[in-house]
Amino acid sequence: MELYRGRLIDHIQLVVRDLKASRRFYCAVFEVLGIPIGGEAQDYFWADELFVSSAESRAALGVLTGRHHFAFQTKDRAMVDAFYATGLAAGGKDNGAPGERPYHPGYYACFLLDPDGNNIEAVFHGEAKRSADAVEISF
Repeated sequence: MELYRGRLIDHIQLVVRDLKASRRFYCAVFEVLGIPIGGEAQDYFWADELFVSSAESRAALGVLTGRHHFAFQTKDRAMVDAFYATGLAAGGKDNGAPGERPYHPGYYACFLLDPDGNNIEAVFHGEAKRSADAVEISF
């Protein structure tokens, strides 16, 4: 069985009710994943391709986003476990403890609800060889 994970998504924006609560949650789980915060301002912050803003931000136009599900890849099972524990401690809610899932052999994941109810997954696909660590875009 082969899976292809390409660069389908350029970026995601979540518009949240409580930016402070979201910042606490995402900063905590990003630390586990080794993803630095790219920047922040009074009404938004971002890390890599994820932008999180308040409804008052210029990009949000006063409208909250709905419930979303997205997943972060991890380097191993221990990182999934750490993501789960850290996310719970930072205000996330359990939506599926770490464990094997039936999606394909070796699929190990956990699910947390962020402060706005988004279903955030951390997944390790098992031992595999990546063609590249990341896509680099230069201008």
